[in-house]
Formats: sequence, C-alpha cells, structure tokens
Amino acid sequence: MKQFTKEERGWIMYDWANSAFATIMLAAVFPIFFVGIAGGDDTPGSMWWARGLAVSRLALGIAAPLIGAIIAYKGYKIRLFVTFIAIGILAHFFLAFQSSWQLLLIAYIFANVFWSAANIVYDSYLPDVTTKDRMDKVSAWGFAMGYIGGSTIPFVISIFLILFGESLPVPIDNMMAVRISILMTALWWGIFSVPMLRDVKHKYGVDVPRKGMIAEALKKALDTAKKIFKDKALLIFILAYFFYIDGVGTVIGIATAYGAELGLGVVGMIGALFLTQIVAFPFSILFGRLASRFSSINIIIGAICVYLAICAMGFIMGFGMEDGRWFGAEVAIIIFWALAFTVGTVQGGIQATSRAVYARLIPPEHSGEYFGFFEIFGRFAAILGPFLYAVILGATRRPSFAILAIAALFLVGLVILIIGKKHLNLRPVSG
Repeated sequence: MKQFTKEERGWIMYDWANSAFATIMLAAVFPIFFVGIAGGDDTPGSMWWARGLAVSRLALGIAAPLIGAIIAYKGYKIRLFVTFIAIGILAHFFLAFQSSWQLLLIAYIFANVFWSAANIVYDSYLPDVTTKDRMDKVSAWGFAMGYIGGSTIPFVISIFLILFGESLPVPIDNMMAVRISILMTALWWGIFSVPMLRDVKHKYGVDVPRKGMIAEALKKALDTAKKIFKDKALLIFILAYFFYIDGVGTVIGIATAYGAELGLGVVGMIGALFLTQIVAFPFSILFGRLASRFSSINIIIGAICVYLAICAMGFIMGFGMEDGRWFGAEVAIIIFWALAFTVGTVQGGIQATSRAVYARLIPPEHSGEYFGFFEIFGRFAAILGPFLYAVILGATRRPSFAILAIAALFLVGLVILIIGKKHLNLRPVSG
C-alpha cells in the first residue's frame, strides 16, 4: 500500500469496510438463512428474496440522481456519507433482533438501500483522491482489499459460528450465529470507515445555492441527464453497463438462493463463496495492471464473455440436477465450486474497471452528479435481473430456466460494447 497516497489509502479502505455487507448480507450467510425460513409451498423463499432485492434497488434508483446532485455541493458529500452509514448501521441492529421473515425482509431492504446510497458517495470520491492515469489501479485495489479483508475475515468468523457454534463452551445455535454475523457486519462497516472519513476530502464541487437547494439539485440532475444523452461515448458505455452490471449483480444476489432451490448443501455453498473471495483478490489487482497495457473496454468485453460461460454452466448444473435428470447433488456441488472459482476471476475486476472507465469519462467537478446516474443505471438495471429470475421461476418452477434471463443481460451488454467500441476510444494508461 506504500505506492498509494494517504487519500488513496483512505479511499481504498472503505472497500474493506463495506464489503462485509456484500458477502454476509447480500451473497452468502443472510440469503441462505432467509430463503430457508421465508415463503411457503406456493411461494419459494428465493422468490421473496428476489422481490426484496428488486424493491431495494428500485428505491435507490429513484433517489440516486437527487443524491448525486446534492453531494456535488461543497460540504454535503461528507454529510450525506456519514448519514447513510449511520442509518445503514442502525438498520442492521434492528435486523439482528427480528424473527418474523416479513420484518426481516423489510429491515433488510432498509439496510441495503442505505448501504448502497453510501456507495454512491464513495464512488464519487474517486476523482477527488487520484488522477485519471491512476484510476484503474486505485479502483482495482479498492475491490481487491474489499475481497481479502471485508469479504473474507468476517465471512470466516460467520462460517465458524454457523458450523461449530453449538460446540463452543457457550453453545450458539444457527439463529444466534446469524444474528451475531449481522451485528459484526455493522460494526465492521462502522469501524473501518474511519480512515475514509478522516483522510479523504471533497476537492471538486460547486457552491451551495443561497435558496431552493433541493429544487436546484433536481434541476442539476436533469441537466446531467441531458449531458449524458448528448455525450455519445458516455451514453454507449452507460447503456452497456446497465445490462451487464445487472447480470453481475444478479449473479451475486441470486447464487446461494439458486443453489438452495436446487437442494445443494449450505456448507458446500458457503465454502464455494469463500473461494470466490480469495480468488477475487489477486484477479482484481490483475485487472488493474491489465488496464495499463490493454484497452479497459477490451478487458470488460473479455469479462462479459466469461460471465456468459458461467451462466451456461449454471444452466447445465440446474437442468442436469432437476428431477435427477443427469446427476445428483454430489456432482452439482462440484460444478458450483468451479463456478465460484470462475466468478472470482472476473467479479471484482469488471466492477473496478467499469468504475474507473466511468470516472475517466466524466468531469471531476461534477463527479457526484454523474455518479448518481452511474448508480441509477446500475440500480434500475439490478431490478431487471432479480425480477426476470423471479418471474421465470414462478412460471416454470425451474431455477435453471431462470438463469437464462441473466445470460441474456450479459449478451445485450456485450453487443452494445462491441458495436459502440469505436466511440469510446479509451487507450491504455500508465499505472
């Protein structure tokens, strides 16, 4: 970390802070627990989980442009950042002490919304902490540190409590292990946000209007939208991002629920997701280095192709296991582990590279406004994947068919990037 400035290190450490939520609450521990207790014979738990994801993303998608416009004002970026973190942490404490699955879902939606809102502010700080020629490297290291730290250490503790809690001198059952995991996620988020709050400053911003700040912020959000639609390169990239990042987010959010619907063992799935975090650390850094030698757009295109292969294998795994058609759970869990490894090679890299590409395409003094729309495209897109998954699963009762909808999202994003590649004209940058 010596190659980074104090501001860059502080910014990178927030990925360490917020990644515990991504693993425990979004990808692994909590989804498996929730799917196991929610719904009934007529409505699978994974369908309620997908609906919850869609609602949280819709709420943030609506608010994101206004958030982005407000944080562009001098002094407001840090205020909203602290507010979102505080409310998100409080939502975790409420969540940890609920037993009704309906209240769990409502509390989770609140936690997810404010965690995601804080990420809008976090991403918008990238132009404040580094230069354009270092954005790929800094962004990649953020994801890498998130995977090796926030996505791994709390995750290991959670796995230990779930698997061995009842054997401890003071026995801990699975319900209590999940509650402790939720509280640990909140504390981890709060404690490791301190370097970011202490060391990172808002350098680029606009003056606060003397009156009518909200009305002015809405006007600025509309003006930013018009600028995005007039900028051909930015529009092409964000449209492609809309589709392929929806696929990425849906894979993260649905993976364990998909495995649970197929009847795969909880221990095996959690172990496979732990493998994803370990693999993602070096590959996220590798993506940052590749961006200094090749076009960032080519790197993203390659990652999308890998995700298409992942979806194809996910379909084969599900289709082959349904009704005992080709193989049983023993073979399926091996495929799940192979998929987890493959996801780890691209998951952090595609997100880090996308964030850096977008940051290079926008004016730094308006990063808040533009990242608000970056988030709205990501969040509105992220409604589509879980929604399609839930609809197809509800109609067919076959999780394997629902996976095909995710593949279609990646395919659309890939086509847009390939057709519009000549307009992006992003050259490799020195790191």
